[in-house]
Amino acid sequence: MKTLPVRILHSFAIGLLSLGLAAPAAHAGGAYTQTAETAAVDKLFAKWDRPGSPGAAIGIIKDGRIIYARGYGMANLEYDIPNTPQTVFRIGSTSKHFTAMAVAILIEQGKLALDDDIRTYLPELPAYEAPVTVRHMLHHTSGLRNYEHLTLLAGIDSPLHPSPYYTDEEAVAMIARQKSLNFTPGERYSYSNSNYFLLAEIIGRASGMRTAEFARKYMFEPLGMSHTHFHDDVDVIVKNRASGYSPTEDGGFRINMTRLGQIGTGSIFTTIEDFFKWDQNFYDNKLGKGRQSLIEMVETPGRLNNGDSAGYGFGLNIERFGGLRLISHGGAFVGFRSYYMRFPDQRFSIVMLANQGPFPLYEVVRDIALIYLEDQFTKPVDTAPSPEDEDAEAEPPAIALTDDRRRAYAGRYYSPELDAYYTLRATDGTLTLQVGRYHTEELAASAADALRWGYGTLEFARNPAGEISGFVLHSEPIRNLRFEKLPLD
Repeated sequence: MKTLPVRILHSFAIGLLSLGLAAPAAHAGGAYTQTAETAAVDKLFAKWDRPGSPGAAIGIIKDGRIIYARGYGMANLEYDIPNTPQTVFRIGSTSKHFTAMAVAILIEQGKLALDDDIRTYLPELPAYEAPVTVRHMLHHTSGLRNYEHLTLLAGIDSPLHPSPYYTDEEAVAMIARQKSLNFTPGERYSYSNSNYFLLAEIIGRASGMRTAEFARKYMFEPLGMSHTHFHDDVDVIVKNRASGYSPTEDGGFRINMTRLGQIGTGSIFTTIEDFFKWDQNFYDNKLGKGRQSLIEMVETPGRLNNGDSAGYGFGLNIERFGGLRLISHGGAFVGFRSYYMRFPDQRFSIVMLANQGPFPLYEVVRDIALIYLEDQFTKPVDTAPSPEDEDAEAEPPAIALTDDRRRAYAGRYYSPELDAYYTLRATDGTLTLQVGRYHTEELAASAADALRWGYGTLEFARNPAGEISGFVLHSEPIRNLRFEKLPLD
C-alpha cells in the first residue's frame, strides 16, 4: 500500500471549546461559527453531502481547540444515519502511529529496545543474512515482504473476492515462510504492512497483554479516548459506527467491510472528537511517564544505512509542505479512507475520516490546508491532481506463442514460500493461469521464457534437457518467489 504524498447558540460553544471539547453538531457546522473558511470547506464536500451518499467527517484544530467539525453524507445508508464528529470510523493505515506509540511506551518501560532483533519476540521467523530490528520495522526499512501482497499472490485474497479471510496465525506463518527479504535491512525505505502487523504481535508478546488491551490501558484511557479502540474482535458491537461503502457502476453504493481481524497495520476505530485528544497529546504528553521525550522519539525520522533520512518516523511521514514542517499519514482499507495532517509549528491540524472508497484524500485535505494556511506558506504548493501510474513503465509488446510453447509451459507449479499452487492451462490458442479460487487470467509472453499477468512476471527455468523445470515470480517490490514444476499425476 503506497502512501500518498503529502497533503460548533455561541456562548455555550465557546465555553466548551475553552475546555478543549466540541459541542455536538446536529447538522452542517452546527454550533460552530460560520466563516468564509468554513463555507469553503463545506464546498469541498458538497459532492458527498447529500442523502443516499456516504461521505466523511472533518475536524480542523487550531491552538488547542477544534475550530470546525462537521459530518457530511451518511454513516449508514440502510437507516439514513448521518455522519457527525461523533461517528466512529475505521481509519486504515493512519492507525500505524497508534501502533508505533505503543512500541515507544514499551521502549520507555524497558520491555523492548529499538535495536532488538525481532526474532527475540518472533522466533518463528527465519534468520536472514542480516538481522531485522524493531527500528527497521518502525521506519519501513526492514525489507520484509508485505504479507497482504503475499496473500494475494497465494490466491487467498483478491480485489475480486468480497470477503477474504485468514487468521493472525496464518499471516505470521506466511511471513515466516519467506526465505529472503526484498533488500538488506536499512538499505532503503519501502512501505510494507508486514512491519506494523508484526509490531502489533511484538507488543502483545513483550507486554504479556493483548495488544488492543495494552493500547486501551496505556493510551486511550489516559487521554479519555472512550470511543477509540483496536478492532481485533470483528463481532464486537461498536456504537455509532459508520458502515463502509464503495461505488457501483450505476451510481449507487455497496457495503464494503471486512472479516479480517489483523491489527497494527490498521484497525483503529475512532471519532473526530477522540482524534482531537490524540492530536493535542503531541504538544503536552500525558502518556507513558509523561515526558516530552516520548513525542520526540516518535517524531524522529529513521536513517538509512548510508545516513540519509528515511522520511518516516514512528508510523508518521516527516516532511515539509509549502515550506512548513508537516507530520502526516493517510489510510485506506475496504470502504474507509482517512488522512491526518499536522503542522506542529502552527499548532494546526486537519483530521478527515471517510466511509467511502475511493475518496480524494490528499486533494481535499491539501485544499483545506490552503484555505487556512496559504498566507503562511513559504514555498509554492503543488495543486495538481495526484498522478496515477504516471511513472509506470510501458509494457513491452506481447510476443506470439506457438501451440507447442504454450503446452510446454502448461502444468502445475508449487511455491513453498506462498504454500500455493499455480496451474497453467493451454487451451484453444490461449494460456491461462489459475491461482487459488480467485485469479484466472490469460498470460502474455513478454520475452523468451517470460510470461506476464496482472500481478507480475513469471520467468521460466529449464533443465539440461531443455524442459521447463519451474519459474521465479517477480511482483514488485517482491522478487524471486520460486515455483517448482510438479510431475504429472
